[in-house]
Amino acid sequence: MTKFFSKEKAIFNGLDFFSVKSPALGHRADVCVYKPEGDFCDLPIVILLHGVYGSHWAWALNARVHETLANMVSNKEIPAMLLVMPSDGLFGDGSGYLQHKKIDYEKWIVEDVIALTKESYRETSSKSPIFLAGLSMGGYGALRLGAKYPNVFKAFSGLSSVTKYKTLAQFLEHKEELDQQVIKPEDVLEILVQNKESLAPFRFDCGENDPLFNDNLALHHKLLENQIPHQFHKYAGEHSWEYWKTYIRETLLFFGAMI
Repeated sequence: MTKFFSKEKAIFNGLDFFSVKSPALGHRADVCVYKPEGDFCDLPIVILLHGVYGSHWAWALNARVHETLANMVSNKEIPAMLLVMPSDGLFGDGSGYLQHKKIDYEKWIVEDVIALTKESYRETSSKSPIFLAGLSMGGYGALRLGAKYPNVFKAFSGLSSVTKYKTLAQFLEHKEELDQQVIKPEDVLEILVQNKESLAPFRFDCGENDPLFNDNLALHHKLLENQIPHQFHKYAGEHSWEYWKTYIRETLLFFGAMI
């Protein structure tokens, strides 16, 4: 039985593309999925969140993340995983994966995307571990939602993450539109501290030449002050697809070690 009134699927170059009417959004949204070759049971699920301006195609077409995963699985670096790459709901330049007054972009990720995945792939089940990661605005979403829903996500990771709600303004053409719709602006540190006692394992990284590096470094120090276990890594690089294409493998290794 499906949760969705409408669902369309197309397959292209080894990727599955879905358009689905989301109950949380009240309109259609898109998801790109990569399933590794082979027969699987309880296949782990990795949800990857994109940044501002992008959509469901960003991770696969700009970072070729499915090729990275396939190579790592072939080399026996990690177990096979299902990659699920949803749009953020396509509000303005970016929804922030936040709860808005009329549309719940958070629930879209935490409930609808997972429901779509499990009903569409028999290789997954209620026993499939679910991981969450994202880049930039997607890192902001992954770190917050991973912290808020430890019963859903086994681990989470952020790459070049926006760590503060106000920082999103640097990327938006009309920040006031987001301000008017968001129910409660949230900072990553705030949510991690609030959920300190129940956090799943998490990591985050950032390039040393990234304009968000100082915010990520400050988050690391604040987490140390609050005695919150985590991993923070700094690498050479900028806020770019070259960086994310290179270092997504570290996130996949982190998730793979927990399966």
